[in-house]
Amino acid sequence: MNLLGPDDTGAILLSLRVAAVAVVVGLPVSLGIAMLLARGRFPGRPVLDALTQLPLVLPPVATGFALLVLFGREGVLGRPLSRLGIVLAFHWTGAALAAAVMALPLMIRPIRQAIEAIDPQYEEAARGLGAGPVACFVRITAPLAAPGFVAGAILGFARALGEFGATVTFAAAIPGETLTLPTDIYEATQTPGDERHALLLCAIAAVIALAAVLASEPIVLRLRQGVRRTGI
Repeated sequence: MNLLGPDDTGAILLSLRVAAVAVVVGLPVSLGIAMLLARGRFPGRPVLDALTQLPLVLPPVATGFALLVLFGREGVLGRPLSRLGIVLAFHWTGAALAAAVMALPLMIRPIRQAIEAIDPQYEEAARGLGAGPVACFVRITAPLAAPGFVAGAILGFARALGEFGATVTFAAAIPGETLTLPTDIYEATQTPGDERHALLLCAIAAVIALAAVLASEPIVLRLRQGVRRTGI
């Protein structure tokens, strides 16, 4: 008996797509916020720090509802976006947005820690030699903090892959459109006699997450060796 149906295959592929898009969208935002928190000195810094942690402490359903209020078809931002033909609520792009928001704190933290571990004197020396902010970031900060970037991306991918509460609230669970792997697992657990199906889906989710982590290890190791070779 084949325990995986077309909806299951679609859910797995959609989850991979959603997680990848969530990382692509969330990583630049995470990097910007991490730079502000690590190097910025401004009055609202503690507030920004607290706001970035909200997705970790709020119920995911609350985050999904907030997204619905903001980006729903009649939402504050959703209405003007819908006029431009951009629809997020109850669409796979909404699932990617919800996953990105929920993954944001886990992407910010390792990136911020990696930047804070860099001695500011190296960046100051580069600026003293005439390097602008962009050149300083590209030549000094980014190479030294690269392992943190990779760690943030992998953590974000794994978190986005397993996101359920905010996604199902904001994007629902429409087969072929917004049904992701976590939602598929939940539906299987709610179906009497479908325990083997649920276990198989859980195993697939675990294998994907484990493969992502294992694939990142050689990359992080190589980047760290590169940093050591610089002598910094």
